[in-house]
Amino acid sequence: MSQVIAGTPLDGRVAVVTGASSGIGAATAERLAALGAKVAVAARRKENLDELAARITAAGGTALALPLDVTDRHAVTAAARRVAERLGRPDLVVSNAGVQLISPIEDLRVDDWQRQIDLNVTGVMNVLGAFVPHLVAAAAAGGPADLINTSSIAAARILEKFSVYSGTKAYLSHFSRLARVELGRKMVRVSAIEPGMVDTELPDHVTDPDASKLMADLLRDIECLSPADVAETIAFITVAPRHVNLSEITILPTAQAV
Repeated sequence: MSQVIAGTPLDGRVAVVTGASSGIGAATAERLAALGAKVAVAARRKENLDELAARITAAGGTALALPLDVTDRHAVTAAARRVAERLGRPDLVVSNAGVQLISPIEDLRVDDWQRQIDLNVTGVMNVLGAFVPHLVAAAAAGGPADLINTSSIAAARILEKFSVYSGTKAYLSHFSRLARVELGRKMVRVSAIEPGMVDTELPDHVTDPDASKLMADLLRDIECLSPADVAETIAFITVAPRHVNLSEITILPTAQAV
């Protein structure tokens, strides 16, 4: 899908992508850089980030690797300052860090529950707190400003064993709607992407054997989305005219039935 948008329509923009060490985050960072944005890539795995930044730089782009745990609010705030100092004021934030740990609710895997809440909810709010002032300032200066949250089709579908994960993503989708009401008045666009089955490493985190088999079967039996498919959708949002806010996009494999 990378040929859909050509040229460098994001020239002059400064993007931040969390959860950028693999999958959707890495693909999105590379796509935004190819469209002309300077990109700060953030995640916990420094080696992966360094490799991603090197690829972007080798392709002629500009990248800043930010080893970061988004559940650490003070670290996220410090990272926002570093982006502004090194690349300029950030005006495009893709909050993508997340984890999927599926299990029956009665198994009471409370540590897995808490990890998902910490990363999928608290981590997103930490990113919001650190970067929204920059987005508001960018919009006030007359430029485009985007906050894009990676949610999931699980936010809306009833899927067995997905209770806590789906709850965190439902929070994120609805939060994005509510944040858009406030920030849209200030010309900051807020969007939620709700992908279906994507061929990433996320299913590898699933510890429940039955749920793991379900995910593996889906990956085997249908042509799933690639991270590049989702990245192209995110890119499409960012290159729309400033007055156009694509607020919620569901992107599914054609063959995915649930």
